[in-house]
Amino acid sequence: MGQTLAQTSPAAAAVFAEADAALGESISELAWAGPADRLDLTENAQPAILAASIAILAALRERWAAEGLTPPTPSFIAGHSMGQYSALVAAGALDLADGIRLVRERGRLMQASGQGRDGAMAALIGLDDARLPELVEAASQHGVFVVANRNAPGQVVVSGERPAIEAGAELAKSLGAKRAIVLPVSVAAHSPLMAEAADGMREALTGIVFHDPEVPLLANKDGRQIETAEACRTELVEHLTAGVDWVRAVERMTAAGVTTFVEIGPGRVLTGLIKRIAPEAEAIAADDPGSLDRLLALATVPA
Repeated sequence: MGQTLAQTSPAAAAVFAEADAALGESISELAWAGPADRLDLTENAQPAILAASIAILAALRERWAAEGLTPPTPSFIAGHSMGQYSALVAAGALDLADGIRLVRERGRLMQASGQGRDGAMAALIGLDDARLPELVEAASQHGVFVVANRNAPGQVVVSGERPAIEAGAELAKSLGAKRAIVLPVSVAAHSPLMAEAADGMREALTGIVFHDPEVPLLANKDGRQIETAEACRTELVEHLTAGVDWVRAVERMTAAGVTTFVEIGPGRVLTGLIKRIAPEAEAIAADDPGSLDRLLALATVPA
């Protein structure tokens, strides 16, 4: 993640260097060279993704400046799950070094939370959103069962205790889901099983300096606008146990007149989801070298 970018962009290289310094070890080398099994550990993957995301943003800003262009001011910034940390850094609400250290702790806390309760998650594809309340009510008879991510119409992830998730996956098929896949994870993210992680994160955030977002920032749970430094702090605690309603966030932005979305980070998952939620909008993945011309066009020439 980001190795070629760091070799060609001093701004991106500086981001990775700051991430390495924040952790006291080279997360950049792990991101670039592996080994994959160590990088895949949540406590390593999360800071690596955050560093790569902000490196892409820094390189883009660097390129705009080199071309003599004024970067566009986003109408909104929104992050999906751990991506909320990237959003906070991009919005000027959280320093990168603090964000890097916090996402590492977040990964550790999530892995440790809910010990003794077998957590699980499942992806449901093709289920009518109108059937979700019925599914949640029925599956909850078997244990904790909540909607963790509402990613796009007909695409949700559920989370909770394994018996409930397994029962819910089968029930979802009978309610019309085309596919119901129990995921190979042991952490029930964005569910009440993360209560211990939320308590730990509240403590980890003590002493961390937050700032009011410089541009409108949207909450994971319901797409509401986060306006203050203290609300940013609260968001990072609450989103561990609450779900991510990405559909609502995107709909909030399009209703406000947004027609172009830029995904800042490795991969194009959110670009694909946005195209399903708002097919009339333009969605650009910033990690695609071929998208550079379109991204440059978003900036303006100073008067």
